Amino acid sequence: PMIGFLGTVIGMIIAIHEIANAGGQIDIKLLSDGLYTAMTTTVAGLIVGIISYVAYNHLIVRTNKVVYQMEANTVEFLDLLNEPI
Repeated sequence: PMIGFLGTVIGMIIAIHEIANAGGQIDIKLLSDGLYTAMTTTVAGLIVGIISYVAYNHLIVRTNKVVYQMEANTVEFLDLLNEPI
């Protein structure tokens, strides 16, 4: 996600640089190239971030299931140890 935001900043810098170099002649084409770069990298960063977030939550759920099962097995084992012979 940070790479996407970095790309956004770079795209905005490109747009501002092109406007500065244009002198008094500001054309929408100058802005659109930089904004296109900025928005493309933002979307890419958001896609990566969303996929990472979903994968992280999936792993957390799986880990919690394993921990719960281990705790249940531990309790069952301790109950077996405490049974009278």
